[in-house]
Amino acid sequence: MDLILEIKNQEDRTLSLSSGNQVIIATPDLNENYWSYRVRLSDNQAVLGFPKMATIGIGFEKEEDWNTNLPWWAPSDKILKHIIVNKGDSSIENKDVLTAIKMIREFIHQNLSWADQERAWKLNSNLIEEE
Repeated sequence: MDLILEIKNQEDRTLSLSSGNQVIIATPDLNENYWSYRVRLSDNQAVLGFPKMATIGIGFEKEEDWNTNLPWWAPSDKILKHIIVNKGDSSIENKDVLTAIKMIREFIHQNLSWADQERAWKLNSNLIEEE
């Protein structure tokens, strides 16, 4: 299957509540229809990029282990290692998953303003620890 990056305008549905200087955020309802970027890997699986908590998360379209994704700015190989549990189709090669992740990351990197990238990194950098 040819790997093609699909793009759509997806509203960020992250839930947030604030009171004074405290903010609580909750993951939006992640499903196969909630995405901004999609690369199909087979008829039954794709890698998605979707708005989540002031950034773009990358994960699989269909998940057994729900909500397994990482922010787009995490290293591609770290995203692959984290989400691979949800590949679900043994005919999909890991190198194709890695390519799909890189396609999404590269598009975001080229099209997101530097200020937005820096803001997302500062907000979320403590979530990804170096190994």
